[in-house]
Amino acid sequence: MRSIIHGDILILGYGPVGKATAAALAGRPVRIAQRHRPADLPTDIGFVACDVLNRDSVLAAAQGAAQIVLAIGLPYSAKNWRSDWPLAMSNVLAAAQAHKARLIFVDNLYMYGPQTAALHEEMPLQDYGAKPAVRAHITRMWMAAHEKGQVKATALRAPDFYGPNVTQQSTLGEMALAKLAQGQKPFLFMNPDQPHAFAYVPDIARAVVSLLDAPDEDYGQAWHIPCAPIQTPRQILALGAAILQQPLVISTLPMWLWPVIGLFVPVLAEVVEMRFQWDRPYEVESSKFKQRFWSDATPFEQGVAATLRSFASDKSKAKIVA
Repeated sequence: MRSIIHGDILILGYGPVGKATAAALAGRPVRIAQRHRPADLPTDIGFVACDVLNRDSVLAAAQGAAQIVLAIGLPYSAKNWRSDWPLAMSNVLAAAQAHKARLIFVDNLYMYGPQTAALHEEMPLQDYGAKPAVRAHITRMWMAAHEKGQVKATALRAPDFYGPNVTQQSTLGEMALAKLAQGQKPFLFMNPDQPHAFAYVPDIARAVVSLLDAPDEDYGQAWHIPCAPIQTPRQILALGAAILQQPLVISTLPMWLWPVIGLFVPVLAEVVEMRFQWDRPYEVESSKFKQRFWSDATPFEQGVAATLRSFASDKSKAKIVA
């Protein structure tokens, strides 16, 4: 399926998802927009400087765009999120409306708050805590803009993700699979034996492309990314250790220590309100997306091997089949 929409695709943000999406759109007119030009941006991909917190900047960057992919990350701080996310969303919605561009928001699952069942798109938004409440607020913003006919917008929601070269933004990144690939002990700050959904970044990019190529009728709603069958972090790391043919020893940080260490490590203090993601099974229901688009999420065997290979030394790569 290929979109009949003509014009370029503007990707706001060149983090793991933005980069993978640009790669998945190879051969199509794509521009990256963020404050500074990425050092590793391919020469065949356009770039425009843009500050999402400045409306004029976003309006200028979106000139000529037929579709916008919002894939930015903001500093992981409740204070920053409260002030910056609504402003960024307001600016992007204004640009989409002004240029008649469709909007795809690559979102997370925070807005559902604590749940005991598998997460599905019909769950009500929860004004829980700080960061989940912010995600619920900006969700209402894009949904209201769509319902009023101001924009055509949709959201792709994903849980924690992992993938080749994905480091700081991933629980399974630089402290876990990267450590394993380098022959070191992986570290997790959560319960390694709690089942938890993980999305593979190339799958997220593939899903973004599916929505870019979808008709308008598929907008105005949220979609959950298909994930490989749920496993525990220990099972995923054990798979990696088996691929590398090495023993697995995991270091962990008990969740009861989070508030204490958070007094000295600000980022951990920000995670405390999100412990509901790790103190119970965290599963994502994505049957709606599977029925409409595709259902063959990358198996962990394939995704973990590719991720390990991206982190491994040249000598170690030889024994990793990706």
